[in-house]
Amino acid sequence: MVRGNLRETLEKIRYGHGRRYALGRWAALLRFCDDGRIEIDNNAVERALRVVALGRKNFLFAGSDGGGESAAAIYSLLGTAKLNGIDPESYLRNVLSRIADHPIKRIEELLPWNVATSLSPGIHEAA
Repeated sequence: MVRGNLRETLEKIRYGHGRRYALGRWAALLRFCDDGRIEIDNNAVERALRVVALGRKNFLFAGSDGGGESAAAIYSLLGTAKLNGIDPESYLRNVLSRIADHPIKRIEELLPWNVATSLSPGIHEAA
């Protein structure tokens, strides 16, 4: 009797938690229903973060705090290039070939969204 009541009570609690969770996000659910462009899940974000999760152990071996900050800057640049439809390897090759002679006061010209227009069409990733 006690175990039966316990099981029933636990199931009600779980159901209650799920119901509260759904009701707490009701406005977002309705927004999803009203606008078909909104994704129902965050799989795209999770795929983008997979690189960070897989590289987490590698970041431990950056050598120093400065090395870790440099690695973070490079990962951010390459991720931004990817988000701008540019092949990260081609972007890096392009920037490294130009950076030695590039004026430091105009370094923003080498950011991915500015370089994208100057790269040949073959360098952009297929959509």
